[in-house]
Amino acid sequence: MPAKNRTVKTVKGVSTKGLTTRQATTLKKHSVHHTKKHIKAMVDAMKKGATFTASHKMAQKKVGT
Repeated sequence: MPAKNRTVKTVKGVSTKGLTTRQATTLKKHSVHHTKKHIKAMVDAMKKGATFTASHKMAQKKVGT
């Protein structure tokens, strides 16, 4: 049974420090479909205050999948 209260520290080698637990866990699930470059762009945007959806759209335009 997986622990639900554990925070995700990295996703594909990208640190999630500065993100909420919900953002980090959602990003972990999301990362299966995307590259490290895409994840890095999303993390950078979320750290600047963008929502998950907004950062995903920005990452799609900037670096693709």
